[in-house]
This record gives sequence, structure tokens and C-alpha cells, in this order.
Amino acid sequence: MKANVILDNYSHTHAAYSGLPLTEEHEIDTELICSIILGLHSGKAPDAAGLTSEHLFQSHPSLPVVLCKLFKLIMKCKYVPVGFRRSCIVPIPKIKDCRVKSMSCDDFRGTAISPIISKVFG
Repeated sequence: MKANVILDNYSHTHAAYSGLPLTEEHEIDTELICSIILGLHSGKAPDAAGLTSEHLFQSHPSLPVVLCKLFKLIMKCKYVPVGFRRSCIVPIPKIKDCRVKSMSCDDFRGTAISPIISKVFG
């Protein structure tokens, strides 16, 4: 009986949960977007769409304005686009000379390639 009450309470609380309340500290503005873009590392692999941080560095100055509006809409709707949640995991060999011995799964490390716009949002 008590387990059912706890489960019902959890289900009700979970269904109504929408994250922490947004305050002024969490405000997204174009200055924040610009600073995040300038802080991205260059020379990284392109995402699935072929975009890199260099594309954002060299983009039109209106891009941070558009991204700011997009991110505010995402926060308001409480929905993260599916494309932001997808990444590609690429195996990279740990050892220097992979021709000397046969390789197993333990000889690789995974690197996730995520969409560059989702990195700005995150």
C-alpha cells in the first residue's frame, strides 16, 4: 500500500517537473552567445552537417542574434531539438603503431562528434 502511494507521488511530481526556475542569472543574450562562440576550439572535426567552429567565427554578425532567439524559444518551449541530442562516436586507436599487433576493443577510445550549435547551447 505504501509503495503505491510513493509511486503515485513520484509519477505526479515527475509529470509536473520542468526544471529549475529561470532567473536573471540564467538569461540568454547575444553577448553570452558571442563569448561562447569565441571560446570554441578551432581545428576540430566537422559535425554531421559539415559545420565547424570556424564557420561560426566567420559568420555574419547577426548569427548570435538568431541563435539567441532560437535558444530562448527552446527554453520557453522546454523542448530540445532532436538534432541537438545526436552525436557520432568515432573510435580512435590508443596505441601509436596499430600495424604491429592485432587490436581489440580495449585498444580504442571513443570520441563523440556533436553538432556545433548544440555545443553553443550547452
